[in-house]
Amino acid sequence: MADGLISVLLLGMMCGLIFHISKNAAEVNKYNRKPNFILILADDIGWADLDANVPESKKNNTPHLNLMAEEGLRFTDFHSPASTCSPSRAAILTGRYGLRNGVTHNFAVGSVAGLPLSEVTLPQLLQKAGYFTAMIGKWHLGHNGPYGPNKRGFDYYYGVPYSNDMGCTDVPGCNLPQCPPCDPPSGPQKSTHDGCFSKVGLPLIENGTIVQQPLDLWTLTEQYKSAATRIIQNARERGQPYFLYIALAHMHVPLAPPPDPSATNDNVYATSLQEMDGLVGAIKSISDETDRDNTLIWFTGDNGPWETKCQYAGSVGPFVGKWQTSRGGGSAKQTTWEGGHRVPTIAYWPDRIPANTTSSALLSGMDIFPTLLSLANVTPPADRRYDGTDATNILLKGGKSGHEFLFHPNSGAAGTFGYLQTVRMGRYKAFYLTGAAKACGGATGKPQIHDPPLIFDLQGDKAEEAPLQSSTPEYWALVEQIARRREQLLWDIATDRSVSTANYNTDGSAVPCCDPQQAACRCDALG
Repeated sequence: MADGLISVLLLGMMCGLIFHISKNAAEVNKYNRKPNFILILADDIGWADLDANVPESKKNNTPHLNLMAEEGLRFTDFHSPASTCSPSRAAILTGRYGLRNGVTHNFAVGSVAGLPLSEVTLPQLLQKAGYFTAMIGKWHLGHNGPYGPNKRGFDYYYGVPYSNDMGCTDVPGCNLPQCPPCDPPSGPQKSTHDGCFSKVGLPLIENGTIVQQPLDLWTLTEQYKSAATRIIQNARERGQPYFLYIALAHMHVPLAPPPDPSATNDNVYATSLQEMDGLVGAIKSISDETDRDNTLIWFTGDNGPWETKCQYAGSVGPFVGKWQTSRGGGSAKQTTWEGGHRVPTIAYWPDRIPANTTSSALLSGMDIFPTLLSLANVTPPADRRYDGTDATNILLKGGKSGHEFLFHPNSGAAGTFGYLQTVRMGRYKAFYLTGAAKACGGATGKPQIHDPPLIFDLQGDKAEEAPLQSSTPEYWALVEQIARRREQLLWDIATDRSVSTANYNTDGSAVPCCDPQQAACRCDALG
């Protein structure tokens, strides 16, 4: 009897031990697998377009992103690396300011080059580490020859080589107000405004081949959803970790038409925002179904709203740049005012990132590069200097420390492209140059050099309305700290042997065109 009881107890202990070892092994195996990464980049999105950022005025335009914020980590002080498209995207993929990677302003339809070939990109490094790398959406870092996404680290690419308003379509709507169609039945038409960039059809490209030109913008969201689904499911079936970069056309100019002919203009932007949110929700859903616990989804924006679009632009919330707007000119996209670069950002990773948390750490899109490499256990090349910081501790452990100093480059308003004339230090922000960006209505602020700089305390002055008085000791202490750090960085860049220079030359032969015999370039492999 006693021997039988002892045997039962020993058997129970052995079963418990085996269960414990198996459970621990499963946990170790789960966290030893290389994680999947989905990076979603919205175009020209406002900080306050995310309902979760402004709960007091919630419009229910972003329910899926709101849920992602509830289940993940929402950043309140996250910034795009620049305030226009190409420089921001280049900095995200290289972890370097534009003065280092060479990309300081946008590439054109006829650009012969792009992100310098000397630059090493995030997908290239992940690809070498065994990742399947894929991109869907807007590239805008050079489409000619070796500059396309398939040559810069992506195994698969499906999308548009530049902005969705940099080419015509048969069904107007790629720009608002609308541009003429590529081939109107009644013959050539004149544009009623100067926002129509090209008479060449907007191309849809798959792995270097134009599959549709001009593309149908109204079906683009569904096509992107289908492509993302295939990529995630196929990677899962292969058992291969993946990096999926989705650069949405939303909200550069609204893609979704009004819900009905009597809808107001205000509803056009809201409808497009809802469509974008639905696409994000669909991507999250398929990711959760395939590898929920091993996939980090990071949503952010490339820059703030395009203010000159007026009612078709997003909302900056409290970050209105009053000092500038009271003197004329814009304070969103292209500028270094908060509305130009503070963007809605969410990180979601079940069981790894604590749910329903918020971080006020000062971070940048440049930090995505070192953070994803760190999580994938990949070491970046040591032959170059980086400006991003590894935010792993903030993501996974609630760390508080982001950038001590963050620099915002001139991005098309006043001054030389890419030059670092706005500096963030903790709660303070210094401007050495302001003005020259268009506001809704076309007014342009006068460029002004500030020596000593304007300094705002963002903790009590989110609107950037009243700079600190230059007569106080506090002000001069800040000036000294900021100036010293700025000079150090500029000297560091000036002596950096890894600095690249982009070629911004254009040529008609570089325009993506599937059939040069057709005025608008026409092909349709999807038909």
